[in-house]
Amino acid sequence: MNESTNPPASQRHDQLRPERVHDAYRTKGKLPEPTVCSDCGAVWHGGRWTWGAADASAHKTRCPACQRIHDRFPAGYLTIEGDFYAKHREEILNLVKNREAAEKAEHPLERIMAIEDEGGTTTVTTTSAHVARRIADALHDAWKGTLDLHYNKAQDLFRARWRRDR
Repeated sequence: MNESTNPPASQRHDQLRPERVHDAYRTKGKLPEPTVCSDCGAVWHGGRWTWGAADASAHKTRCPACQRIHDRFPAGYLTIEGDFYAKHREEILNLVKNREAAEKAEHPLERIMAIEDEGGTTTVTTTSAHVARRIADALHDAWKGTLDLHYNKAQDLFRARWRRDR
Protein backbone atom coordinates (compact mmCIF):
# COMPACT_ATOMS: atom_id res chain seq x y z
CA MET A 1 0.00 0.00 0.00
CA ASN A 2 1.16 3.46 -0.76
CA GLU A 3 1.26 5.73 2.28
CA SER A 4 0.48 8.81 0.22
CA THR A 5 -3.05 7.52 -0.56
CA ASN A 6 -3.95 6.83 3.08
CA PRO A 7 -3.44 9.79 5.40
CA PRO A 8 -2.21 9.08 8.92
CA ALA A 9 -4.94 8.46 11.52
CA SER A 10 -4.12 11.76 13.21
CA GLN A 11 -5.29 13.63 10.11
CA ARG A 12 -8.59 11.79 9.66
CA HIS A 13 -11.72 13.89 10.07
CA ASP A 14 -14.35 11.14 9.86
CA GLN A 15 -13.88 9.83 13.40
CA LEU A 16 -16.65 9.85 15.97
CA ARG A 17 -15.70 11.57 19.15
CA PRO A 18 -17.69 11.29 22.35
CA GLU A 19 -19.75 14.36 23.12
CA ARG A 20 -19.06 16.27 26.26
CA VAL A 21 -21.92 16.09 28.74
CA HIS A 22 -23.64 19.45 28.89
CA ASP A 23 -25.45 20.22 32.14
CA ALA A 24 -27.22 23.55 31.90
CA TYR A 25 -27.78 23.52 35.67
CA ARG A 26 -24.18 23.08 36.73
CA THR A 27 -22.57 26.19 38.21
CA LYS A 28 -20.33 27.60 35.53
CA GLY A 29 -17.05 29.02 36.72
CA LYS A 30 -16.53 30.76 40.00
CA LEU A 31 -19.20 32.93 41.47
CA PRO A 32 -18.28 35.99 43.51
CA GLU A 33 -17.96 35.10 47.19
CA PRO A 34 -20.19 35.17 49.00
CA THR A 35 -23.15 34.55 46.71
CA VAL A 36 -26.54 33.71 48.15
CA CYS A 37 -29.45 32.00 46.43
CA SER A 38 -32.29 34.46 46.15
CA ASP A 39 -34.87 31.64 46.56
CA CYS A 40 -33.61 29.22 49.23
CA GLY A 41 -30.80 31.13 50.96
CA ALA A 42 -28.03 28.61 50.20
CA VAL A 43 -24.60 30.24 50.12
CA TRP A 44 -21.83 29.76 47.53
CA HIS A 45 -18.62 29.60 49.54
CA GLY A 46 -15.32 27.85 48.91
CA GLY A 47 -16.42 26.65 45.48
CA ARG A 48 -19.62 24.91 46.58
CA TRP A 49 -23.15 25.54 47.76
CA THR A 50 -23.64 25.24 51.53
CA TRP A 51 -26.13 26.28 54.17
CA GLY A 52 -25.09 29.29 56.18
CA ALA A 53 -25.46 32.99 56.69
CA ALA A 54 -24.41 35.57 54.14
CA ASP A 55 -24.01 39.31 54.41
CA ALA A 56 -26.84 41.47 53.12
CA SER A 57 -24.35 42.78 50.56
CA ALA A 58 -23.72 39.28 49.12
CA HIS A 59 -24.17 38.76 45.39
CA LYS A 60 -27.58 37.18 44.65
CA THR A 61 -28.39 34.53 42.08
CA ARG A 62 -30.50 31.37 41.86
CA CYS A 63 -28.75 28.12 42.83
CA PRO A 64 -28.93 25.15 40.40
CA ALA A 65 -31.55 23.34 42.51
CA CYS A 66 -33.86 26.35 42.65
CA GLN A 67 -33.34 26.89 38.92
CA ARG A 68 -34.43 23.30 38.22
CA ILE A 69 -37.48 23.78 40.45
CA HIS A 70 -38.29 27.06 38.71
CA ASP A 71 -37.93 25.42 35.27
CA ARG A 72 -39.81 22.28 36.39
CA PHE A 73 -37.00 20.16 34.96
CA PRO A 74 -36.21 17.23 37.32
CA ALA A 75 -33.00 15.21 37.21
CA GLY A 76 -34.50 12.27 39.10
CA TYR A 77 -37.81 10.43 39.06
CA LEU A 78 -38.87 7.83 41.62
CA THR A 79 -42.12 5.94 41.10
CA ILE A 80 -43.62 4.18 44.13
CA GLU A 81 -46.42 1.66 43.73
CA GLY A 82 -48.00 -1.60 44.84
CA ASP A 83 -50.49 -2.94 47.36
CA PHE A 84 -47.99 -2.60 50.22
CA TYR A 85 -47.56 1.06 49.34
CA ALA A 86 -51.33 1.59 49.33
CA LYS A 87 -51.54 0.17 52.87
CA HIS A 88 -48.44 1.97 54.26
CA ARG A 89 -48.47 5.17 52.23
CA GLU A 90 -47.99 7.62 55.11
CA GLU A 91 -45.12 5.65 56.63
CA ILE A 92 -43.38 5.26 53.27
CA LEU A 93 -43.72 8.96 52.41
CA ASN A 94 -42.32 9.84 55.85
CA LEU A 95 -39.23 7.79 55.01
CA VAL A 96 -38.97 9.56 51.63
CA LYS A 97 -39.18 13.00 53.27
CA ASN A 98 -36.76 12.09 56.09
CA ARG A 99 -34.18 10.76 53.62
CA GLU A 100 -34.46 13.95 51.58
CA ALA A 101 -34.11 16.10 54.72
CA ALA A 102 -30.91 14.26 55.70
CA GLU A 103 -29.45 14.70 52.20
CA LYS A 104 -30.50 18.35 51.95
CA ALA A 105 -29.00 19.20 55.34
CA GLU A 106 -25.56 18.22 54.06
CA HIS A 107 -25.97 19.04 50.36
CA PRO A 108 -28.26 22.02 49.59
CA LEU A 109 -28.72 21.01 45.95
CA GLU A 110 -30.23 17.60 46.85
CA ARG A 111 -34.00 18.19 47.07
CA ILE A 112 -37.43 16.84 46.33
CA MET A 113 -39.18 18.98 43.76
CA ALA A 114 -42.65 17.43 43.96
CA ILE A 115 -44.60 14.43 45.19
CA GLU A 116 -47.52 13.69 42.88
CA ASP A 117 -50.20 11.02 43.18
CA GLU A 118 -51.96 9.48 40.23
CA GLY A 119 -54.17 6.49 40.88
CA GLY A 120 -52.28 4.12 43.15
CA THR A 121 -48.89 5.43 42.05
CA THR A 122 -46.81 8.24 43.49
CA THR A 123 -44.02 9.96 41.57
CA VAL A 124 -41.30 11.83 43.43
CA THR A 125 -39.25 14.23 41.32
CA THR A 126 -35.87 15.48 42.53
CA THR A 127 -33.25 18.08 41.67
CA SER A 128 -30.51 15.48 41.28
CA ALA A 129 -30.05 11.83 40.43
CA HIS A 130 -28.19 11.30 43.72
CA VAL A 131 -31.06 12.09 46.06
CA ALA A 132 -33.51 10.04 43.97
CA ARG A 133 -31.13 7.07 44.13
CA ARG A 134 -30.62 7.43 47.89
CA ILE A 135 -34.36 7.57 48.52
CA ALA A 136 -34.93 4.52 46.29
CA ASP A 137 -32.20 2.60 48.11
CA ALA A 138 -33.69 3.57 51.48
CA LEU A 139 -37.11 2.23 50.42
CA HIS A 140 -35.58 -1.02 49.25
CA ASP A 141 -33.44 -1.39 52.39
CA ALA A 142 -36.44 -0.79 54.67
CA TRP A 143 -39.14 -2.84 52.93
CA LYS A 144 -37.40 -4.87 50.19
CA GLY A 145 -39.75 -5.21 47.19
CA THR A 146 -38.61 -4.71 43.62
CA LEU A 147 -36.33 -1.84 42.67
CA ASP A 148 -35.60 -1.01 39.02
CA LEU A 149 -32.96 1.63 38.31
CA HIS A 150 -32.24 3.36 34.99
CA TYR A 151 -29.68 6.09 34.43
CA ASN A 152 -29.49 7.88 31.10
CA LYS A 153 -26.02 9.41 31.14
CA ALA A 154 -26.56 11.33 27.91
CA GLN A 155 -29.51 13.20 29.41
CA ASP A 156 -28.19 13.19 33.00
CA LEU A 157 -31.53 11.67 34.01
CA PHE A 158 -32.24 9.01 36.64
CA ARG A 159 -35.42 6.94 36.90
CA ALA A 160 -36.25 4.45 39.64
CA ARG A 161 -39.33 2.35 40.25
CA TRP A 162 -39.98 0.74 43.64
CA ARG A 163 -42.82 -1.70 44.03
CA ARG A 164 -43.99 -4.07 46.71
CA ASP A 165 -47.28 -5.95 46.62
CA ARG A 166 -47.28 -7.81 49.94
